[in-house]
Amino acid sequence: MTHANRNFVVAYILLVGLPILGLLGILHVGHALNAPHTLTSASRTEADSSQLTITPEVPLREAKQNQSRGTQMPNLFTLVLQIAVVLIACRVTGALFRKIHQPRVVGEMFAGIMLGPSLFGWIFPAASAYLFPASSLGFLNALAQIGVVMFMFLVGLGTDANELKGQGRAALLTSHVGITAPFLLAGLLCLFLYPRLSNDGVSFTSFALFMGAAMSITAFPVLARILRERKMLNTRLGTVAIACAALGDVTGWCILAYIVVLIRTAHSTTSIWVTVTGILLFGLAMIYGVSRFLRSFEKVYRETGMLTENRMAFLLLLILIASLITERLGIHLLFGAFLMGAIMPKEAKFVRYLLDRFETLTITLLLPLFFAFTGLRTNIGLVKGHEMWLYCGLIIFVATAGKLGGSTLAARLTGMPMREAAGLGVLMNTRGLMELVILDIGLDIGVISPALFSMMVIMALFTTFMTTPVLKVICPKEYLEGADRAGVEGIPTPAVSLQETGVA
Repeated sequence: MTHANRNFVVAYILLVGLPILGLLGILHVGHALNAPHTLTSASRTEADSSQLTITPEVPLREAKQNQSRGTQMPNLFTLVLQIAVVLIACRVTGALFRKIHQPRVVGEMFAGIMLGPSLFGWIFPAASAYLFPASSLGFLNALAQIGVVMFMFLVGLGTDANELKGQGRAALLTSHVGITAPFLLAGLLCLFLYPRLSNDGVSFTSFALFMGAAMSITAFPVLARILRERKMLNTRLGTVAIACAALGDVTGWCILAYIVVLIRTAHSTTSIWVTVTGILLFGLAMIYGVSRFLRSFEKVYRETGMLTENRMAFLLLLILIASLITERLGIHLLFGAFLMGAIMPKEAKFVRYLLDRFETLTITLLLPLFFAFTGLRTNIGLVKGHEMWLYCGLIIFVATAGKLGGSTLAARLTGMPMREAAGLGVLMNTRGLMELVILDIGLDIGVISPALFSMMVIMALFTTFMTTPVLKVICPKEYLEGADRAGVEGIPTPAVSLQETGVA
């Protein structure tokens, strides 16, 4: 074993292996903790906010029950008005954020929050109740979820597993430390938060693992957009960042899938082994069966330069079927869409063709509806009092220290200069839309409360917003221009399919 390989193994054991052992110890200690059976006064306010709209007298459960009974019919005027308002708010806010050198998606995330009870519902409660009545939001949510399903397909489409196999040690170590460090620190934080912000219907293991997953995610599409807008994709820092984000995304979504299965099977009569077996069989069928069939799509495109409407419709059907299967298996329908995108052929022009066909409607229309629906579920007013803001501050600090600090340390140990290592840490700390998707899953399956959901949304907005200004200070343009643009430790320049996945 060479000296470099020996150093890598030692660093991997210290920075990845030890945090995993530490997390296992934390989970063991956490079993002795008890969450309140009756919600505390602070959390009782959260329960009142477990609603689909900003009016306190209409809870979410009641709205869903009405929806399931079929007593509510969609009011098309209200639904179209909601879509129009959301589109205007997102486009205007996105354009304003571009003026301050932030990606448009960051502005759209803020717009979604502002349309909810945190701002619009607080200042204009009557207008908000008229625009977003509880009876209508089930339909808004349905459209939003379709948008997220298509978005996850696009994210998977931009992830090339063949390229990930050839990535260097720097990307492997940095991406894995960027996951284990946030998991470890989140576990420590959960020892403090679990008795205060959870309830006895959620186990400590489920709570801590989900918080770790939520804090370890990197928003790959937003990161790609930031790198492209700053002309950093072909720099050494940009190349390593793309590789780390791609590796981290694949690892992170696999961990999240396991956590969701663990939580759902705990409240299901189906054995976890039956669920896991079904998931494995589905995954093998997709990778070794469906992926071969999908090559015919790329072959037709290569021969004719296009796909017919029938083929595009059939591809949409495959995406929906894969989503339904993963939902039925107890994971979440988003994982099926992501896997379908991941197994698609990765020829650069073919990927670009599919992105051009799918992303306009998804990014322009459907995703803003998801931001708005997330905003309606986010009530920053729940984070009130010094104690609650202390919790929120701790969450932001731990999330930043784990992701930014862990990635920076790992990159520095692989030989990257300090400023570039810190810049990589800042980029890995970008959470963006992917964080909102994960938090939405957590709130749906009941592992986090509405108040904690709101705190985590604040954390996602803060860490995403800070990326561009902090990166500008750490890695100014003149520094990047002088940086070596060659790969690091065998990491190649990212392919088009990775470069062009700034779909958000």
